[in-house]
Amino acid sequence: MRLQCEVEVVSRLLPTCGLRGRGRGTRALLSLGRPPGRARGGGGGGVYLMVCTARDRVGARYKVQENIERFFTRFVEEGKATVRLREPAVDVCLSKANASNLKNFLSAVRLAHQGTDIGALPLSALVPAKTSEVEKPKTKMIITSRRDYPLTKNFPYSLEHLQASYCKLARIDMRVLCLKKLRKLDLSHNHIKQLPATIGDLICLQELNLHDNHLESFSGALCNSTLQKSLQFLDLSQNKIKALPIQFCQLRELVNLKLDDNELIRLPFKIGQLDHLRFLSAARNKLPFLPSDFRKLCLENLDLFGNPFEQPNPLVPNIQLKIPLTLLECAARATINYRIPYGCHLLPSHLCEDLEVAKTCQCGSACLSSFIQITVTMNLHHVAHTVVLVDNMGGTEAPIICYFCSLDCYSQFLDRYLQSNG
Repeated sequence: MRLQCEVEVVSRLLPTCGLRGRGRGTRALLSLGRPPGRARGGGGGGVYLMVCTARDRVGARYKVQENIERFFTRFVEEGKATVRLREPAVDVCLSKANASNLKNFLSAVRLAHQGTDIGALPLSALVPAKTSEVEKPKTKMIITSRRDYPLTKNFPYSLEHLQASYCKLARIDMRVLCLKKLRKLDLSHNHIKQLPATIGDLICLQELNLHDNHLESFSGALCNSTLQKSLQFLDLSQNKIKALPIQFCQLRELVNLKLDDNELIRLPFKIGQLDHLRFLSAARNKLPFLPSDFRKLCLENLDLFGNPFEQPNPLVPNIQLKIPLTLLECAARATINYRIPYGCHLLPSHLCEDLEVAKTCQCGSACLSSFIQITVTMNLHHVAHTVVLVDNMGGTEAPIICYFCSLDCYSQFLDRYLQSNG
């Protein structure tokens, strides 16, 4: 029987010499068995516990039968345990083991200690460990050229950080999507045009870097995947993205979002839902104005430099108001204003989508397709502590959309605006 874990063998005589153990384990392979060449017969006296490490692949052997003073298994559910031997006077401290495998291994060791017949024990041959069995699992791999990219062998399944930059990748390698422990994926400086929806199966992914690729879109399916709960850093800068899907704001754990050097003509309509967002950069795009929901953000750093923002003019409204209101508009406003539950099991999906993108008037009421729209100036310091200048003139103001559900609401705003401007 074998067990892979981290092991520290601590001598109980060390304290008498004024010495202590290191306090941390080494990757090791534990084997329970009999040395090669020993005849198999009754009794467990010939059973040994062997500990192999990268420095000592041949392994150190410890007799088991009637040689174990005590088992310490209080933290066995966390993959930790200690086996105290009588001779030599050492504690074999195990950690970072699979809890189920550890329990089975300790049960076998206990049986061998009690003298159980060898035929009833799950023994292994006590042979030197292979290098791969005692190496620490690889968690990080950095590839920065096409020639170093592995074509004939798989990526280690233990990877948590993978960088594959400047590899001229036209698509994401499907082998990468099998790395379920991946937390950071850097595919910057490649030729990737499309993202597979299966990236959403990387349930631990916290950082995704796609800087300098050929992306033209970001899939709505990705926004509805497990990335909603894990993704905190997303770099889509220097691509060819014109717009982000409505579902993008479902990525509510985002803290850092980079959208520089794309072709964006608008930011996500419900961007205010990203309440964890602290760093946003969308410099050098084609943004004419900011969405109304932008006011809800609370940022530490904001960069919108180099966008062709339009000069706002509240006195020239875009009137989409329909009087009298249609029955659909009245029903939609009532559904949102009175917070009536809805979903695809109650309403057709296209109506649910319309309700998801309803506008909010300055008075707090909702409006769907009947509204008055204007742009006004907003100082970006209202939503961000540090603002990169919007233009070369040192400005920190940008146009933002405002909606009004009725002529009365627009008239009240107009009165306040004219009074404030003399």
